[in-house]
Amino acid sequence: MTAVTETLTDNAAWAALDQKGAAPRLSVLIPTYRDDPCALLKALDEPGADAEIVLLDDGGGDEALTRRMAARIEKLKLPARLIALSPNEGRAKGRNRLARHARGRHLLFLDSDMLPDPIGFLARWSAVAADDTPVAFGGFTLDQTPRRPEHELHRSMALKSDCTPAPERAREPEKHVFTSNLLVRRDVFEAIGFDEGFAGWGWEDVEWAMRVAQVHPILHIDNSATHLGLDTAATLAAKYEQSAGNFARVVATHREVVSAYPSYKVARRLKALPLRRAWRPMLKTFALNEAAPTPLRALALRLYRAALYSDAV
Repeated sequence: MTAVTETLTDNAAWAALDQKGAAPRLSVLIPTYRDDPCALLKALDEPGADAEIVLLDDGGGDEALTRRMAARIEKLKLPARLIALSPNEGRAKGRNRLARHARGRHLLFLDSDMLPDPIGFLARWSAVAADDTPVAFGGFTLDQTPRRPEHELHRSMALKSDCTPAPERAREPEKHVFTSNLLVRRDVFEAIGFDEGFAGWGWEDVEWAMRVAQVHPILHIDNSATHLGLDTAATLAAKYEQSAGNFARVVATHREVVSAYPSYKVARRLKALPLRRAWRPMLKTFALNEAAPTPLRALALRLYRAALYSDAV
């Protein structure tokens, strides 16, 4: 196994906090892989926020981008650290590593392609942390995401299933937990970390929430961030293909919970149909056809995902 090496870049405020022996209320943890998080870093640099920022460059291999991230880290007023890894170690391991570098009692996981929606985003999260909340999810939107034709399919699907207000999310609290905008108290995360057996994209955050929900309430609030990084249809389909193995891992350990999800129920129905491996690629082909109506493409892609998952149910 190749050893992972890490290179650290700390700004002056990080070192000053160390010298004081103090800890912030909030540690903002941002993993990135070949994405430029500088817009997010700039937006988070709220004057007076009781927070620090820890950024993980997870073996992206882009030296110019790493230098830009380091330069931005050094300019921040908030205490900030950049961890540059070589090679990539993956989503679950990366988030566990971020938590080990954090000094705050509460950890705020943010994806690198997010951008806060409300003014005082960190102040709002600090108020939630002040109540010693174990776990909270703030939601996400597409309010600041530019419209691009190649992203219309992903936009349509995200608006339907992911961009939901807090009362709706609270009905199935563990299902609507994503690491895109997630607050976790340190002792909760130390007791229940991300399962490093997950590989590639998908389900590691929901599976984590399933375990957390057995012992802690999950609070849903409206303190949203915009998801800027919409995917093309081909990229989204590839992610669903990656996620099939992770879905199978969730089914193996949490069948009672996941069996209530629509994705599981549709997968069960599709499993009963003959010649599944013959017609499944046709769903993908239709979903990738940009000349087809977007609602029908979205339906085809959801069915394609369910057909992939049918191998595990």
